[in-house]
Amino acid sequence: MRVFKQMVQHGACTSAAFTVVPSYTLVAHASMLTGVQPNKHLIDWNDWQPARGPVVVPTIFSLAKAQGLTTGLIAGKQKFKHFAIPYSLDFMSASEIAALDIANVAAEFIVNQKPNLTFIHFADSDNAGHNYGWGSEEQKSAFADQDAALNVLRTAVAAAGIEKDSVFILTADHGGHGYGHGTTNLEDMHIPWVAWGKSVKPGVLKRRVDIHDTAATALWLLGVHIPREMDGKLVKEAFYPR
Repeated sequence: MRVFKQMVQHGACTSAAFTVVPSYTLVAHASMLTGVQPNKHLIDWNDWQPARGPVVVPTIFSLAKAQGLTTGLIAGKQKFKHFAIPYSLDFMSASEIAALDIANVAAEFIVNQKPNLTFIHFADSDNAGHNYGWGSEEQKSAFADQDAALNVLRTAVAAAGIEKDSVFILTADHGGHGYGHGTTNLEDMHIPWVAWGKSVKPGVLKRRVDIHDTAATALWLLGVHIPREMDGKLVKEAFYPR
C-alpha cells in the first residue's frame, strides 16, 4: 500500500483507534457519519432495508448542506443508502462495485464539482476477509487494489485544483479475525485513523481516537458547528493551530 503508507508517514495517525459495539459495517459507519453512538443513531441492522428509511439523526452531510456546502457519498455497498437523508447529498452512488470503479465515479464528481465534503467507501478488503479470511493473500491483494484506487482519488483532487485546501481522513469501520468481525475483541475493535493534507501536524496521535470523532473533525475542518449532542470530539492534536 505505497500511497497509503506515504500518507501515514506524512500525516497524523494511529493504528489503535476504536470502533463501536457491535463492530458491524452499517452500525459503525452510522457512528462515523453522525458522530453519535448506536444508542442515539438507532441503526442496529447491517443490510439494506428500504422500509427502514434513512438514519434518524443528522449526518455530516445534512449539517454541511445546511451551510450551503457541496456533498457527496460514493460507496461500495448498497446499504449506505440509509445515510441518504433527503436533500443532504448533491451526489450519491451506493452499489456493489470494486474499489477502482468507486474511485473513478468519485474522481469524476470531484473534478467536475470540486465538493466540500465527499465520503468514499471501498468494500474490497472486507469482502475478501469474509470470503478468504483476515490476513489472507486475497485480502492483501484487495488492499493493494484499494491503494491503487486511493491514488486515483489523489490524482482527481490534484486535477480539480483543490489539493492544497483538502484534508483526507483515512479510516475503517472495524477490524476482523478469522472470517468475520463484530465482537469486542481488539482485533475487531481497533481501526486505523489517519489525517493527511492541509494544516495536518504529522506524527503518532497519543490521545484515544474513536470512530465518531471522525464526524466532529470533518465538521470542524469545514467550519461547520459541531452539535453539542454529538459524542464525537475534534481530534485537535492532528492539526496545527488555525
